[in-house]
Amino acid sequence: MCVNLSTQIRSSYFCAFRRLDVKMISPYFTESAAGVETSETDTKRKINTGGIRRLRSRALKSEDAAGSVKAEMHERSITDAQTSAEPLSNSSETTTKVKANDDQAPLQSPRKPRRGHVKLEYEEEGVGPKRERWEPCDWRTQLSFIREMRSKRDAPVDQMGAEKCYDAEAPPEVRRYQVLISLMLSSQTKDHVTAGAMQRLRECDLNANAILDMDDDTLGKLIYPVGFWRTKVKYIKKATDLIQREFSGDIPNTVEGLMRLPGVGPKMAHLAMDIAWNHVSGIGVDTHVHRISNRLGWTKKETKMPEATRRELEEWLPRELWSEINWLLVGFGQQVCLPVGPLCSMCLNQYTCPSAHRSFPKKIKAGSPKSPNGLTSPTPRVKGEPSDLPAYCSPSQRRRRKTTQRDVPGDDREAGPSLPRDGHRGKRRMKAPPSHRTQRLKS
Repeated sequence: MCVNLSTQIRSSYFCAFRRLDVKMISPYFTESAAGVETSETDTKRKINTGGIRRLRSRALKSEDAAGSVKAEMHERSITDAQTSAEPLSNSSETTTKVKANDDQAPLQSPRKPRRGHVKLEYEEEGVGPKRERWEPCDWRTQLSFIREMRSKRDAPVDQMGAEKCYDAEAPPEVRRYQVLISLMLSSQTKDHVTAGAMQRLRECDLNANAILDMDDDTLGKLIYPVGFWRTKVKYIKKATDLIQREFSGDIPNTVEGLMRLPGVGPKMAHLAMDIAWNHVSGIGVDTHVHRISNRLGWTKKETKMPEATRRELEEWLPRELWSEINWLLVGFGQQVCLPVGPLCSMCLNQYTCPSAHRSFPKKIKAGSPKSPNGLTSPTPRVKGEPSDLPAYCSPSQRRRRKTTQRDVPGDDREAGPSLPRDGHRGKRRMKAPPSHRTQRLKS
């Protein structure tokens, strides 16, 4: 009986202690154990937590509102930039992307709006931005002056050029063939020599069949003395054979076809298209056009070959001047702008040409006497002449010296040019006549 009582007391005590432990550990223990004070603190805590939650929700709502406003402003800026450059579909895609990014990260700080990618559109698709066409300075003025200097039309190219060498009464295909032959002969040859060779060929009925029937020796004698006449005989034979076989006896009507002929280059092809076919396909640049274009500064940089000069000129020169420019510059180069010693003082472009009045000093041989100014003395210096006078005198200084020498008393020097003297002052070394010299030798 006693044992049962003790076990019941122990079990009840253990249950009570377990309940107390649970209540102390539980977060709600303060509500039952502390009574009224715990209830008051709990209510205050609930009120505080509720207020903090409300403030936090309000702050989040304000941040969301500010972010949405900035996102809308960003969207408007992007749409404004893209409506001017891109279609509407691209702008709608960018706005949806911006909205999606804002929804994914609402709590992040708003970032600075990025500039939208603006697509550049041009008038033609696949064409890059238009570049300003380069033009040389004062080229129109220079061209007008060259026209004025060429107005007389008295240069060799005006009288004996390729336009004057063919037979105007011959059939059209024969005239075109003669134009081609004259252009082939004019390479490295002066116009009067080319005109003489063409005159001799025309007397022998110049056409494709006659050239093929003619032997090389006869053709060489007719075109002699043009430059490289032996090589040109071979080229004329081969080109004529190709014209007969592939072009039915008439010269090709394209630049590519003309350049297939042996001995025909770009200059001859473009000139043949202009003169024979009356079609401007390019600028014929020979040695005169190449030289004058570089002297006038009509190229961006100095060119070494005529083909490079042709490309430079065709980039900026208007197409309506392509046919005239060869005739103008060739005659101008034959009369005024010469290869050696150009007549810059007679040229109307002497004030605008960057190469005008260029002087190339001649090299002085080693060991030759030099004056203080770098010029050699034209006459030997006379012995006994004052040393303070320069070795080279201008004409005015020479006249002044002569007048002062006349006024010196006791000086028997004449006003003529200075003569070589011997060692004694005032005595001239005179040469004896041949008769006296022979007598002196006999004695």
